[in-house]
Amino acid sequence: MENYLKVLIVALLFISCENNKTLSTNSVEVDQTTIGNHIERLASDEFLGRKPFTEGEVKTVTYLKDEFEKLGLLPGNGESFFQDVPMVEILGKPSDNMRISGQNIGFDLGYLKDFVATTNKTVPKVSLENSELVFAGYGIVAPEYGWNDYEGIDWKGKTAVVLINDPGFKSGDSTLFKGNAMTYYGRWTYKYEEAARQGAAGVIIIHETEPASYGWNVIESSWSGARLVIENDLPLLDVESWISAESAKKLFDASAMKGQDYKAIAHDKGFQPIPLDLSVSVGIENKIKKDVSQNVLAMIHGTSQKDEFIIYSAHWDHLGVGKAVEGDSIYNGAVDNATGTAGLLAIAEAFKKSKPTKRSLVFIALTGEEQGLLGSAYYAAYPIFDPGKSVANINMDALFSPGEMKDLTITGYGQSEMDEYAKAAAEEQGRYVIPDPVAEKGYFFRSDHFNFAKIGIPALYASGSYEGFDHSIEDIKAFNKSYEEFKYHQVADNYDAKTFELSGMRLDLQLFYNVGLKLANEDYFPKWYDSSEFKAARK
Repeated sequence: MENYLKVLIVALLFISCENNKTLSTNSVEVDQTTIGNHIERLASDEFLGRKPFTEGEVKTVTYLKDEFEKLGLLPGNGESFFQDVPMVEILGKPSDNMRISGQNIGFDLGYLKDFVATTNKTVPKVSLENSELVFAGYGIVAPEYGWNDYEGIDWKGKTAVVLINDPGFKSGDSTLFKGNAMTYYGRWTYKYEEAARQGAAGVIIIHETEPASYGWNVIESSWSGARLVIENDLPLLDVESWISAESAKKLFDASAMKGQDYKAIAHDKGFQPIPLDLSVSVGIENKIKKDVSQNVLAMIHGTSQKDEFIIYSAHWDHLGVGKAVEGDSIYNGAVDNATGTAGLLAIAEAFKKSKPTKRSLVFIALTGEEQGLLGSAYYAAYPIFDPGKSVANINMDALFSPGEMKDLTITGYGQSEMDEYAKAAAEEQGRYVIPDPVAEKGYFFRSDHFNFAKIGIPALYASGSYEGFDHSIEDIKAFNKSYEEFKYHQVADNYDAKTFELSGMRLDLQLFYNVGLKLANEDYFPKWYDSSEFKAARK
């Protein structure tokens, strides 16, 4: 009887484990030395900040191809490791000042100090000449929320002044949009897209650090110098711009809305556009260069289900060479995203040490993320692997922590059953899963997994970023705050082997490997939840 009970208990434990999606015992360790070596190399000055269309790109994609080949991976695009991504580089030189004019009033805003201005139009010159300024609230048209900030005005030739984020931010109302969690309507990309659809000539986004989730210094570094775009037939603005919060105050004080609380007014569901009795003039002279950047793709063929794919992704690009700070002009991007790219290689190495999987494994190093998720957008438009047979995407971007983390924070938690796979993997590491506690920052829309989700592929985008095994929640908040203030998109994002902690990154990468291993050895396709806006794309 005793032996019978032992056998029964073991059987029940086995069934329980199967029901809870426990991970394969075929798992091997992701190598921490591999991670560090790749970060150190990719974040070195040799790669010139890894900007597309530069010598830095040539060095980077060659390095990645060579490393995949050394591991014994196969080309991911037929006989090639590359997917050409045609882009246009626009080197725009804005006028020194943005002129704001009104009846008996006029003042200038200074380039970089007060405003930035760009364009996606591939023409030698664009300008706004006394374009009428109209306050358009949050610049949102969202029928499902009964919201239209553009209604009732012919926008031809006009420039919309809009707030960043969406009405739910800091509203205290969880039913207003998605409450404090940013929707895509809150992203700067959406603001420009919608204004162009409305026929406006330009947009001025008002910057504020908290709702934008980054300071003005990031606007300066990210919206100056050459920009990359993918040509398409979508409507485009003449001028896309930001102004500082201080400049916005000056603008509204000179406008027809002087003395009114423009933020409070924008929260009204019945908001209608308000002419400001001001106009704006600014110009941009462009140098246009058409060229081809590259996604780097490698794969490991599966056995019995080789036509089904698990896709790992990370963007290889950063900002290149830019504005010098204390004599340093190379934006090396050690955290963003030499870490994710190194993780891609380290996970590929681990799978080569594993037993063959049923499903195929794909590793994509994407271009142009920093310019607006361009490489993944192009892949989504021209996928190499059938999206209907692409089981899941696991995306890695800016993996950075001061040590091993108790949490696994899932950005976009509640979208798909990938949450359950991540939870099972986290529990096996003695960790817990939480939704993104700063969902108002809109991270779900700020990395390449978003474009995989848009074509229906369930995506996991996660990392330990809330509570450490050896660091408190407050310690981690301070750590993250320091990175955002002093390193994010700045020349200080460098690699130092003596101070760069790798253990937390390795733990996350081990989890991503374990999740992929589980998915690659089963028949099941993770589903989007019914509440997800991406469910229809999967069908």
